[in-house]
Amino acid sequence: MTKLRVGFAGTPDFAATVLLNQINNPSLQDLVDWQLVISQPNRRVGRGRNLAPSAVSQVALERNMELLTPQSLRGLDPASQSAFEAVKRKHLDLLIVIAFGQILPAEVLALPRYGCINLHASLLPRWRGAAPIQRALQANDTQTGVCLMQMDEGLDTGPVWECASTAIDPLDNAQTLHDRLSELASELLRSFLVRRPFETSLPRPQSADGVCYAKKIKAEERQCFFTATADQVYGLIRCLDPSPGASAELKGQPLKFGGARLVERHGQWGRAGEIVALAEPHKGLVVACGSGALELGWLQRAGGNRLKAHDFQKGFGLRPGECFGSEGSIA
Repeated sequence: MTKLRVGFAGTPDFAATVLLNQINNPSLQDLVDWQLVISQPNRRVGRGRNLAPSAVSQVALERNMELLTPQSLRGLDPASQSAFEAVKRKHLDLLIVIAFGQILPAEVLALPRYGCINLHASLLPRWRGAAPIQRALQANDTQTGVCLMQMDEGLDTGPVWECASTAIDPLDNAQTLHDRLSELASELLRSFLVRRPFETSLPRPQSADGVCYAKKIKAEERQCFFTATADQVYGLIRCLDPSPGASAELKGQPLKFGGARLVERHGQWGRAGEIVALAEPHKGLVVACGSGALELGWLQRAGGNRLKAHDFQKGFGLRPGECFGSEGSIA
């Protein structure tokens, strides 16, 4: 069996984990020849705003893989054209794309012999778009997964090769679900590359039913309004946990918090945002919502350390009856 000439396009940790797992897997050593890696250009990060490579770029650099970091693959500028020609010269069999962050133009999609394969972190057609993990949590979905899709010019609209699913645990947050899906994605892709179904069959079109979009989380969405139902607040908090964290004011100070657990979905526990029970060791701070109540497992003051609810309330001097800001509502 001849080796597949494969390229990889991706940017964040999720994609880097999948790439590294493929490179390190012995079952692919004689089956895949990794030709090049494409990622987003270096970005300024941290308080010092220093330029740093993406997580995928770091993997490529550490493994001495050929790396392209174009601003775009669809522009007419010399840099974009140079990147396009570099991909073209590789005569790829496949280009694997995971959270790359750019829409690939038709001329790039047509370059590999078997086209471009996107690995997406949802059960398509649900949660097409940029933030499928966060939006699944926000919607309190009970199941999600990963899909391998043949790319077309639409936003996650191409026919699907295979999917793998996993239950969403009530205690999952964005990090735990991210980590589990990255491992699920790694195994799905490994199996796909070993079996090569694209050589003998075709993917199935996506259903027209159940289509929804996972828009990127905006900064203003991090503001938590306890006037919403406990279900809505719970979904928002855990989709932002552990980073960047949901936020609201308490005693005139902005706080971040997470580690949410539902106490009750319905019923009136007090004013929306009211602290109705102080945290005991190993338990959370109980806060009333528009209906129902939930626990907060950790809280953090601006510039401070993240503390468990029991430790935070002692340092912050919290008392039952104090209330988080409760103006507004969650859309």
